[in-house]
Amino acid sequence: MRTQQFLGVFHRLLEVIARGILLLVAFIRGPAQSQPPIKDLTLLHSATTLALKIRNRELTSEDVVSSYIERIKEIQPILNCVVAQRFEEALKEARKCDELLKSQDAPSVEFLAKEKPLFGIPFTTKDCIAVKNMRQTAGLVVRKNTVADKDAEVIKLMRSAGAIPLALTNVSELAMWWESSNYLFGTSKNPYNTRHIVGGSSGGEGCIQAAAASPLGIGSDIGGSIRMPAFFNGIFGHKPSKGIVSNDGQYPSAHSYDQDQLLAIGPMCRFAQDLTLILKIISDKNADLLKLNQKVDISKIKLYYMEDDGGQYLISPVDPEIKAAMKRVVKYFEQAHKVKATKLNIKLLKKSLALWLANMACKDEKDFSYELTNRNGQLNIPLELFKWMLCMSNHTFVALFTAIFEKFGLKHGSEEHVRLMQQSKDLYQEFKVFCCFYFDLNINGDYYYYTFLFFKDILGEDGVFLYPTHPTAAPMHNEPLFKAFNFSYTAIVNVLGLPATACPLGLNKQGLPIGIQVVAGLYQDHLTLAVAEELERGFGGWVPLAIQA
Repeated sequence: MRTQQFLGVFHRLLEVIARGILLLVAFIRGPAQSQPPIKDLTLLHSATTLALKIRNRELTSEDVVSSYIERIKEIQPILNCVVAQRFEEALKEARKCDELLKSQDAPSVEFLAKEKPLFGIPFTTKDCIAVKNMRQTAGLVVRKNTVADKDAEVIKLMRSAGAIPLALTNVSELAMWWESSNYLFGTSKNPYNTRHIVGGSSGGEGCIQAAAASPLGIGSDIGGSIRMPAFFNGIFGHKPSKGIVSNDGQYPSAHSYDQDQLLAIGPMCRFAQDLTLILKIISDKNADLLKLNQKVDISKIKLYYMEDDGGQYLISPVDPEIKAAMKRVVKYFEQAHKVKATKLNIKLLKKSLALWLANMACKDEKDFSYELTNRNGQLNIPLELFKWMLCMSNHTFVALFTAIFEKFGLKHGSEEHVRLMQQSKDLYQEFKVFCCFYFDLNINGDYYYYTFLFFKDILGEDGVFLYPTHPTAAPMHNEPLFKAFNFSYTAIVNVLGLPATACPLGLNKQGLPIGIQVVAGLYQDHLTLAVAEELERGFGGWVPLAIQA
């Protein structure tokens, strides 16, 4: 216990020192860059609204696609979020949409709304999800010439719904870090302050959405890769229930059933109403399981929350401003909907990191070192570290560190691995049947009163759990190296396989986005999405940086 306490104190001290050094470096480099203001008001519409306007001939698809192309050209030199584009192809596809609407055989508005709800709408996705005839590098130098020969299943479904792929966005190397930076495309920068990160691995996607350079996007999430970028960039992001959306076409693909259950592909966007629309499309035949058409009465939900994980070692404490935002949400639901939230203390959440690492453990040496060779043998890590020190390696330091960590970390099938996998199951059961004892002693004459509270099936079909998405707002570039395990707040939800929606709650005192994640029971995605829309109404949702009238 003393060793753990010492490590905790040392970690806090290291964080403070690292932050001070990074602030000094930032001061020397000069002020943060400002992104250009939004001039085209078309960019301020939700994807749902744009699709409606195109169907009703109030806007043309070509105009919409052109608006987003111009916006990308404005912000890309500053934010570096796009790694590949298909502007000409997208414009041609947009013109075909407009020509169809003008033709004698034009489909009815009702048909388009039902069968092609994103007709003529451009969208973006991360450079891990295959788009036919576009590169699929996953930020790995050796894959720089790899071109996808077919669409990922989610891209195929988006095209079937009428959407038009526009560009690919930046990721961390092999999508296994929470800062989007690699040696192929460089580092993406936060729209709210370019000194800060955009998150990862769907960081370029979070960035392009926040900068109003794409109406909607598709990300993937194995430990928080949708929700952390959504949180850092002040947008909405949804990790669906496990097994709902096909992972086909995502690279790297999962090596085991356990990993595949952790991985989820889902929507990222500025407006909460678009989440449900996109999820209906990409969940395809599984959409009925999610009851997305079912209206949610907010006043009937059961609300639970925790302000932090109980104090994991080597994890940063939750910022007071994030805790304050959580309290405002709790108060809002009580005042606006008479829903009184219950504060929980789930002790197993203190083991979030260990549980996620156990579920990620690889067998047959198909670990991160194997992935770094593009699945062609094992990387010579000592040699690569030496090359990195000479600025000759094709791999980032954090990728090499991850490979080393795995080599000396938890082994698949070990006694500790088996124990942690069982605890993962225990935690899932604790969310299903959670007992909470409240002991209160009141003396009234000779009588003692004890209160026993019992919550059976805590989430069920009407419960939602509010939990921090991350303990801090977006760190400065390279700062995650000193806070490597802070992703545990999102990772534990992947272990549980539950749906979770990252919801923005405005900006902190430094002007950076903050928010929370909303978790529900398995296949109860409609609850988290309904709460997201309610929080958008109550707290404003995405905050545009600058609009030029």
